[in-house]
Amino acid sequence: MTATQIILLIVAYFIVLLLISYFTGKNDSNADFFKAGKKSPWYLVAFGMVGASLSGVTFISVPGWVEASQFGYFQVVLGYLVGYFVVAFVLLPIYYKLNLTSIYEYLLERFGKVSHKTGAFFFFVSRVLGAAFRLYLVAIVLQQFVFDDFGIPFEITVIISILLIWIYTNKGGIKTIVWTDTLQTAFMIAAVVLSIILINRELDWSFGEFLVSEELKQYNKVLFTEDFLARNHFIKSFVGGMFVTICMTGLDQDMMQKNLTCKNLKDAQKNMVSFSFVLVGVTFLFMLLGALLFMYANQNTITMPLMDGNPKTDLLFPEIALNSGLGLTLSITFMLGLIAAAYSSADSALTSLTTSFCVDFLNLEKKEEAEKKRVRKRTHIWMSLALIIVIIAFKYILSSNVIDSLLTVAGYTYGPLLGLFAFGIFTKHKIKDRYVWIVSILSVILIAIIANVDKAYLGGYVLGYELLPLNGLLTFFGLWCIRHKNNNLKNTR
Repeated sequence: MTATQIILLIVAYFIVLLLISYFTGKNDSNADFFKAGKKSPWYLVAFGMVGASLSGVTFISVPGWVEASQFGYFQVVLGYLVGYFVVAFVLLPIYYKLNLTSIYEYLLERFGKVSHKTGAFFFFVSRVLGAAFRLYLVAIVLQQFVFDDFGIPFEITVIISILLIWIYTNKGGIKTIVWTDTLQTAFMIAAVVLSIILINRELDWSFGEFLVSEELKQYNKVLFTEDFLARNHFIKSFVGGMFVTICMTGLDQDMMQKNLTCKNLKDAQKNMVSFSFVLVGVTFLFMLLGALLFMYANQNTITMPLMDGNPKTDLLFPEIALNSGLGLTLSITFMLGLIAAAYSSADSALTSLTTSFCVDFLNLEKKEEAEKKRVRKRTHIWMSLALIIVIIAFKYILSSNVIDSLLTVAGYTYGPLLGLFAFGIFTKHKIKDRYVWIVSILSVILIAIIANVDKAYLGGYVLGYELLPLNGLLTFFGLWCIRHKNNNLKNTR
């Protein structure tokens, strides 16, 4: 598939998104931008959330990680499943009871202004980095396989990508995204299924023959229980995955904003439960695809693509899909899936960042009605610029696999949120609100120190995704230390 053909495909795809934006953004109201009028069908939200959760990271990085980790990532995914049930039956009832626009308003109700701002700040950092990770991965693929042929620098690729997202989310916000995510999820799932079928056909296998093949056995080990000290031990991965979901979904304005557009709590819970099972199944398909890609590359002596002179497994899927001669159908399927994966997460991230910043930092609800829309639109532009800067920075500082980097960063940034919400939900204590930001910062610093302790000092124990619950526990302990001894006291705000 030529670079020109890919450009034409991207243009056609965005024309469809702009049409959806036109029909869903006619009101251009804050109520639709933030909550979609609370009229979204739960099944539509559930299906769309699959694409938003998977993103370009899953689409490219999970298949590219199979050779190094086999199917060990599925241990984390099983933890995700349990985490989604916690979100559905512990967190969602709280959010609906308080009728929140930003979920961090809960911290204002429970503890005070400083807690509210602290929680919103950590979400802001988490979501900017998370969205940047996801879009960065897609940007480097577009750069290597499309824009390099036209002599367009990486920085311009990023600017164009964010500009396109800003255009179709500017008016409709979350109302537009509920519908565009549905389309994007359909493209993603179609892409992975068709890729598996077409590559199997090229290898002269049926799907059943592939599943029982000796070649697959080199990659398909799921459970790692031999060495508890290792980073990928089942218990560590499972528990880490559970807390990653609780934090990156249940304590994340991006994911919860979609749930809060459902008509009522019951619909939101049906959405979360059904979405969780579909997501687990689709993620397993991505790992099967990863094994197929490495098997096909070995059989056809395809060398690993280079980026800045270094082999990059994240680029194996696009290399095979676009350059290995498997046909135009696979190329088109891959590009549609890739574009959908990128923008299904980046567009909702941009919208949620705008929502959180307006509500949590700019106190939008207290402003005059005429001013509210102007503030929201200006904030939407500033959030777009923030994403551009961070994505460009990643090109020069990121070295490891993107999915691994994303989950590692989550251990630092979501830990304080986990501690704050857990303390609020599972205790009745009031706290000295003015000290919350100090507790949260100290917790992150301690986790950074612990994460860099040489494993020799830990008896060979390698720290992994359990850093996230540990971070939450440290924050919880810090909040316990600043609690009011007499619960009849009012919050110190």
